[in-house]
Amino acid sequence: VKELFSSLGVECNVLELDQVDDGAKIQEVLSEITNQKTVPNVFVNKVHVGGCDQTFQAYQSGLLQKLLQEDSAYDYDLIIVGGGSGGLSCAKEAAILGKKVMVLDFVVPSPQGTSWGLGGTCVNVGCIPKKLMHQAALLGQALCDSRKFGWEYDQQVKHNWETMTKAIQNHISSLNWGYRLSLREKAVAYVNSYGEFVEHHKIKATNKKGQETYYTAAQFVIATGERPRYLGIQGDKEYCITSDDLFSLPYCPGKTLVVGASYVALECAGFLAGFGLDVTVMVRSILLRGFDQEMAEKVGSYMEQHGVKFLRKFIPVMIQQLEKGSPGKLKVLAKSTEGTETIEGVYNTVLLAIGRDSCTRKIGLEKIGVKINEKSGKIPVNDVEQTSVPYVCAVGDILEGKPELTPVAIQSGKLLARRLFGASLEKIYHTLFWPLEWTVAGRENNTCYAKIICNKLDHDRVIGFHILGPNAGEVTQGFAAAMKCGLTKQLLDDTIGIHPTCGEVFTTLEITKSSGLDVTQKGCG
Repeated sequence: VKELFSSLGVECNVLELDQVDDGAKIQEVLSEITNQKTVPNVFVNKVHVGGCDQTFQAYQSGLLQKLLQEDSAYDYDLIIVGGGSGGLSCAKEAAILGKKVMVLDFVVPSPQGTSWGLGGTCVNVGCIPKKLMHQAALLGQALCDSRKFGWEYDQQVKHNWETMTKAIQNHISSLNWGYRLSLREKAVAYVNSYGEFVEHHKIKATNKKGQETYYTAAQFVIATGERPRYLGIQGDKEYCITSDDLFSLPYCPGKTLVVGASYVALECAGFLAGFGLDVTVMVRSILLRGFDQEMAEKVGSYMEQHGVKFLRKFIPVMIQQLEKGSPGKLKVLAKSTEGTETIEGVYNTVLLAIGRDSCTRKIGLEKIGVKINEKSGKIPVNDVEQTSVPYVCAVGDILEGKPELTPVAIQSGKLLARRLFGASLEKIYHTLFWPLEWTVAGRENNTCYAKIICNKLDHDRVIGFHILGPNAGEVTQGFAAAMKCGLTKQLLDDTIGIHPTCGEVFTTLEITKSSGLDVTQKGCG
């Protein structure tokens, strides 16, 4: 490697670990940062290239020559493609660490024309609106229960879909604005354009008017997430909706067929039935594949007891429109997965929830040599989220063989930024928070409070735990056991939050009380 750099006329700094007193400690830190236990351990302009073989591979592909360019040759230190949970978390952390950062985020409209603002799936068409609609259904159940607790009311109670969706979308819009404001406060450039790599270290950004702009960066993070999958049958994209469309649907979906047995399918079927709608779930094989099947079947049985119908071992083969309208009428032809039997059904709405596909195939990765799994579209990475191209990392649901969903992406994005650009020590933290159930109801914002007290002389061991908010006893009980087991601030930081809950705020505490910084909340994550 020394000879290679010498032949290129490049001056390099060499640290011989066996010739310095603290070589073992340095090797230990290097192993943590890079997950590489061998030497040489090569970095070029702050980018970890790898060992001898990887360095020569980078030279043969031309990547090494690109990396050897001065950082000032680039427009940005870091460009992140995707403004969801992982991308925003990484962007904000990198900016805190003093880097010049840009976020490119563009939502390609669904086949039904639905699009949304900054924040990604969770905020716009995932966890947040899903839990709010679930809360709406629970309130309906609570109304029924309330009579047994002495509440008396004579008027007929009914659910207004339009009122609910308007309130939920207003809340989501406030979150979108909060994310934009947060990026602006941290001097992160936000560009509402579609990112596509065109050559090494260079990306094309195309806005909704088709105008193209080019940017360069020393490092890139791919955080493009996933979108719902379609069946690939006649009428699916023309007439069916997905979770991309449901939460902003301008009319009540009416009699609904949910196709799929994922948690998305069952969650949506559950709250739609909670609104009093006629709901059927069409299942190809088993419920909740990958989950404990005893628990999955108990979930299914409970749903059936509460009015959800299940069509098992059937798959749709054609969707036909019988009537236009809001909603209209659709005829679904389905066939058995175990024989030749076919069935027909008429529904107002067909909701597809059969899985999600990674948004990696149309962003120019092949032009810079980033490898993807051709079957799944997911990106293989090493233990530090580095792709096959050293200066390109990835976070979130697009990673192959890694845990999914928002809390993982938030944590991964933050840790990735720290690995790329270095981080400072953290001490004692506190925050205000706003329970999701309080948002649409218009209850007070930033009145709930979370605080931990740590012993700095004992690895920041948590010796005090405080929460002011809903279900405080339930939350505290779980953390109390952890404290008895020696809970530290680092262990809290390393814990993936259960999202969206109140208790997860303890896994994302960032502001020390002594700093005097603002702890009011502007968004989710």
